[in-house]
Amino acid sequence: MIFTFVYTLFAWVLYIVSIPLLLLFSFKRKYRESIPARFFLWRNPPLPAHRIWFHACSFGETRAIKPLIEAFERDETAITTTTQTGYAQAKKMAEAVRYLPFEPLLWFWLKPQKALVVMEAELWYLLFCLAKRRGAKTLLINARISDRSYKSYLRFAWFYRRIFSWIDVVFAQSEKDRKRLEKLGAVNIRVTGNIKLAQLPEPTKRYEKPEGTVVTAASTHEGEEEGILRAFIAWRARHSDAKLVVVPRHPERFEKVAALLAREAKAHGLGFGRFSEKEGFKNAITLVDAMGELVNVYAITDIVVLGGAFVPVGGHNPAEAVPFGCRLVTGPHIFNQRAMFDAVEGAVFCELESLEDGLERAFAASPLHLSTPLSLEPILEEIRSVV
Repeated sequence: MIFTFVYTLFAWVLYIVSIPLLLLFSFKRKYRESIPARFFLWRNPPLPAHRIWFHACSFGETRAIKPLIEAFERDETAITTTTQTGYAQAKKMAEAVRYLPFEPLLWFWLKPQKALVVMEAELWYLLFCLAKRRGAKTLLINARISDRSYKSYLRFAWFYRRIFSWIDVVFAQSEKDRKRLEKLGAVNIRVTGNIKLAQLPEPTKRYEKPEGTVVTAASTHEGEEEGILRAFIAWRARHSDAKLVVVPRHPERFEKVAALLAREAKAHGLGFGRFSEKEGFKNAITLVDAMGELVNVYAITDIVVLGGAFVPVGGHNPAEAVPFGCRLVTGPHIFNQRAMFDAVEGAVFCELESLEDGLERAFAASPLHLSTPLSLEPILEEIRSVV
């Protein structure tokens, strides 16, 4: 109790000191709803009592808990989030949805719940402490400790041990995560895989696959398209029927990428087309200058060249390509997607300068597939034990 008192006092001091900055940030569109709700409880009443309470941070984490939410009646569940995008997604999934208040406010906001199910790295001391003290079974799901953050976690292991003392069951993404969580004081850990893979995407449209090998440069960034194009043209000398589809990450770059592709296609005597002008992929090089089409393109793709990793952006999600039997090649800078790459097997890695060889290795490789079997049932069993 002494630690809890001191921690709460510190949180109150931090809260009071931060009020001017919070008021300033609340005028920004990104925080216009979340800051007033989280730090001043504006239009953010307590959750109904005795629910199965799920907490997730942002859009991706909130979307990932959807299969768990759907296993229960709507009046049995409640969701809290910390971001506006997460809140908007949660509103589609449950009736009782709130923003999670800043920790010291939980003392008078939090009502008794049947269970608290927290997603990934939302390790708030008072959240677990107060939920547990007021009767909730506490679960941490999809838990992971990234390579980049592990040393930081270890420096504060004394603090995380106190948090984990209030957590009944931990479900880790991998065996590596389980071992790291144990060193931080977690107990009763089970490996269930990455639950974000429980909802792999499906196409919204069906396109005719052109003849030949379709190579899709997906979610590309500044500094990547030129090297990808150069490698593809060289590789195409051995695969004359191959076709390249380029899907830039950001729509504001469509025109710049279109100019590059058109210029290089003409210089090498190759056909070039823009998806927005004539839907189809019969040209040797096609720019997909439309949003929301990447998964539909994956459905006709043989090899994915996944962008965001040939330059130090951090990579993008490789699992989206899994349902379509694609091979995949990407760069070495995957630090934001390490967990997702740990969850799949078959990816080929190379520098942009050696992408021609990377394409050849991917051409001969097995399709990308999940490395860890995924099961939500152990999580559901723990939650059902208190319903």
